[in-house]
Amino acid sequence: MSPEKKFTEEQKAAMVAAIQQAEKATSGEIRVHIENHCRKNVLDRAADVFAQLKMHKTAARNGVLVYVALEDRKLAILGDAGINAKVPANFWEGIKIRMVEQFKQGLITEGIREAVLSAGNALKTYFPYQTDDKNELPDDISFN
Repeated sequence: MSPEKKFTEEQKAAMVAAIQQAEKATSGEIRVHIENHCRKNVLDRAADVFAQLKMHKTAARNGVLVYVALEDRKLAILGDAGINAKVPANFWEGIKIRMVEQFKQGLITEGIREAVLSAGNALKTYFPYQTDDKNELPDDISFN
């Protein structure tokens, strides 16, 4: 079954709503990518997806990718150079640990939503919303 079909329309809408809510207070961009399998090192795969989604093209290099391989039970959170230069070294790991706790309870949508909102809070701190900001990347969920 494709990863997209593993979520109800309501669950997909809830994840998109979290992205939109998180981006309201920041110039940063957040994307979620979900697939079934990760056939290589999870950070390498997340970096591939980051590039495919053109997340490195944001003006402030402040994109964040939440990557999930459902069936292989792998996940990664990848920030671009601009945000990584600002957050503490273990910042993404802390969000990832909370995601894993949610996932273990079967709360995949909730774990993704919480990760997106946490990333949004970091982005808001370091890249607050500016009146001339534009949404540089789509808010939809990427599936493969």
